[in-house]
Amino acid sequence: MVESFMSREPDKPQQLAAFLTSERVLFLECDSKAAALDALIDCLARTPQVTDAAAFREAILSRESLMSTGLGLGIGVPHTRLESITAMVVAVGWCRQPLLDYVGLDGGPVELILMIAASPNQHAEYLRLLASVTARLKNDEFRRAVLTAEDTAVAFRLLTC
Repeated sequence: MVESFMSREPDKPQQLAAFLTSERVLFLECDSKAAALDALIDCLARTPQVTDAAAFREAILSRESLMSTGLGLGIGVPHTRLESITAMVVAVGWCRQPLLDYVGLDGGPVELILMIAASPNQHAEYLRLLASVTARLKNDEFRRAVLTAEDTAVAFRLLTC
């Protein structure tokens, strides 16, 4: 099934592969939005691109308290831009059980979370990445393939092909 999604558009600077590593693709064994966000925050806080883990955590949680970043179709995209982030970096997590307390614009629960950390001067790159990734994830077949991937290596290949 992975091979059916391996056809790529010409490389663009905002391709997810430029900002995501296989170590930052996680199965989340949690049953709440808070636990899922904590796991992804902790993952990104360990990267060299995030130089102030406390500020990063505060910014993600503050943004989420203003309005849910659940887009719909089971997708959530918590994000922030901070001076203490030296370059854009992404982590992806998904739960086998939808998070009932993390709701998208369509009223449905979130299953797949794409967390993005960027510096303030990366606004255009961030928007292009978000548009590219969400366009791919709107494809029902592709989204299901990612959500049912047998392991993180398969999910990583799907997301970055």
